[in-house]
Amino acid sequence: MKARHAASAFLLACLCATAVAQQRNINFDLLQAVRARSEAGVRALLDQSANPNARNRLGDTPLNTAARNGDVALVRLLMERGADVNQANLARVTPLMSAAYGGHTEIVKLLVDAKADVRPVDRVEKTAMVYAAGNGNADCVQALLGAGVDANARYAHDATALMWAAAYGKDDTVRLLLSKGADPSARDERGETALTIAEREKQAGASTLLQGALAGK
Repeated sequence: MKARHAASAFLLACLCATAVAQQRNINFDLLQAVRARSEAGVRALLDQSANPNARNRLGDTPLNTAARNGDVALVRLLMERGADVNQANLARVTPLMSAAYGGHTEIVKLLVDAKADVRPVDRVEKTAMVYAAGNGNADCVQALLGAGVDANARYAHDATALMWAAAYGKDDTVRLLLSKGADPSARDERGETALTIAEREKQAGASTLLQGALAGK
């Protein structure tokens, strides 16, 4: 009897180990299909019970990868299948940050509509708004403002989104933020304003916009 129980336990352990290995393989295949932007492949693997929140060695989920790639169809599919819109990778980058960095406005809108958190900060102390503003992705900035991000919110070193946009000469974003109430006279921890930053970085267009905004205060 004991021998029979031991054999049964061994068989069960083997079956469990096989199931775990199979799940690991199907999850790996899902991550690869997302990287390859294969909607049919992703759909088939999800139908086979692949985990929509599986993670690669960098902690990226299928959703984070799809958001970074700007793949709207895959983002929609993964969200429909239960992907966590707030799952960050090992660098604490969320799908919303990935989409904002790349200027993928439709994905940013999909994520904020799904209640993605706009507040997380990654390992380099940046948020989705900082990425959008610094890269001049004005439409993404607009979407984030619409999701409740304060135009005068303070980030690392007491910088504002306006300062980030000004530093990189993103004139359309500077203009948008000013129109949404961003304060051109705000100062960071070094005492610099968006204008002094723009002038230091020789961003003529942003400097002109900010000078006009300050003159009108």
